[in-house]
Amino acid sequence: HSSSTETVEMEPDGLILIGREDDIKKSRRTTAKVNGREVVVFYHEGKFHAMDSRCYLTYHFFFFFLQDINGQACIICPWHKYKITLETGEGLYEGRNPLEPSPTPQWLSIGVKQRIHKVTIDNGNVYVSPPDLSVSFDSDYFADKHRNSGDLAM
Repeated sequence: HSSSTETVEMEPDGLILIGREDDIKKSRRTTAKVNGREVVVFYHEGKFHAMDSRCYLTYHFFFFFLQDINGQACIICPWHKYKITLETGEGLYEGRNPLEPSPTPQWLSIGVKQRIHKVTIDNGNVYVSPPDLSVSFDSDYFADKHRNSGDLAM
């Protein structure tokens, strides 16, 4: 799939215009700066999702490997193979819960690691809400570190 980088505009209600709905549906994803943060917007299985574009564990860009895991759409970081849910930003791993002994590994959460951004669709446009920085996530470290860089994930 292809990707594009959009020029963003702040709307009067504080939402940030990312691009046209049809364009993002065709490309399946786009990247943009939202209040200086690198954000990737995905269109996957009929829904739009947005998250910080750099992995929470390393500074590397996501390369957009998507997979459904246990009924949840996830992105997979190519560097450490962690799975991050598009819906919540939770990190998933396959393991055994010591409180529920089972010979079969289960998908377990390591908690919310990646900042998720709210997506709004209005009149054929895709908008992202500015992040609520009163709550911090692991991905904030690299999002802030690369805040003023000119390069965006492709």
